[in-house]
Amino acid sequence: MSKHSKTPISYRDAGVDIDRGAALVEQIIPAVKRTYRVGVASDIGGFGGLFALGDCGFNDPVLVSATDGVGTKLKIAIEAGRHRTVGVDLVAMCVNDIIVQGAEPLFFLDYFASGRLDVDTARQIIEGIARGCEIAGAALLGGETAEMPDMYRDKDYDLAGFCVGAVERSRIVDIERVKIGDKVLGLASSGLHSNGYALVRRVLADHNIPLTTKINGEVLVDVLLEPTRIYVKSVLKVLRNFDIHAMAHITGGGITENLPRAMPTGMVAQVNLDSWEMPAVFHWLADTGPIEPSELLRTFNCGIGMAIIVPSEHADAIAEAFSALDESVVEIGEIAAGDQTSGVRFRGRLS
Repeated sequence: MSKHSKTPISYRDAGVDIDRGAALVEQIIPAVKRTYRVGVASDIGGFGGLFALGDCGFNDPVLVSATDGVGTKLKIAIEAGRHRTVGVDLVAMCVNDIIVQGAEPLFFLDYFASGRLDVDTARQIIEGIARGCEIAGAALLGGETAEMPDMYRDKDYDLAGFCVGAVERSRIVDIERVKIGDKVLGLASSGLHSNGYALVRRVLADHNIPLTTKINGEVLVDVLLEPTRIYVKSVLKVLRNFDIHAMAHITGGGITENLPRAMPTGMVAQVNLDSWEMPAVFHWLADTGPIEPSELLRTFNCGIGMAIIVPSEHADAIAEAFSALDESVVEIGEIAAGDQTSGVRFRGRLS
């Protein structure tokens, strides 16, 4: 007689509940459909999302793609039980990457993995993704929800996003057009965005700081979960009317590592740290850590979420155009001759 049990087992017994997944899909349909735009050629539930690029009015389109995640900012959201904004972060990290090429985001896909699918948590996250897509003008064309009890603890989850955009070949923002004397404009960030949270969490752990702590009159968890600003619509509008030579999304690596990616070799960005006021959360981290200014600048955005390199003669007009679109903008530096590599020279001090 066999020693194995004769009692049938199911996928649910193994920790995966297909019914929960189906319930989630039903709940997110309205949010997903709100993101639909010209070009969407399929409905929810297919094996792949269809998008008709020819319907979007491009003559000679070049596709631009990006993928990213939210990183350990998710640990803060999980600890606080607040999941409504990390989906916006996910979209922002991808669409802000493709806009620096001058590309219009067309569609977005997400990957959500958890140890045990909590339908309400997942619904909040995906509604946040849909909100981010609405802000960016991208369709939430599809996604994947994975329940993996052997990979994640019960409440843990991870997110990944994938975005595809397009730009006319003649309108690609090419860093080879950057020239000595160009000005660097900085668009303000909404806070930490989605970078450096491993260091943030180290500071919290080292000093046993609760998320309910007040900094500069605000609750710490509110500051830490402020969603990443999405610059797509303002940048696209300015691009229609002005010549922009290059852009840098200030993400992981901060200004120190990201601004050189927007310049040809042999040039350097001279950045004046006195030209903008760093948000309070960065001062708090620097003092509490403590964290040296050089480490702040290569880990966090320090208040500048997007750097725009523009012809000097148009810098004022471009800054005014961004201001009219509700962006906080300041001239933070200029492009000068450098050595055989591109880089950043800082002067002044973070204030």
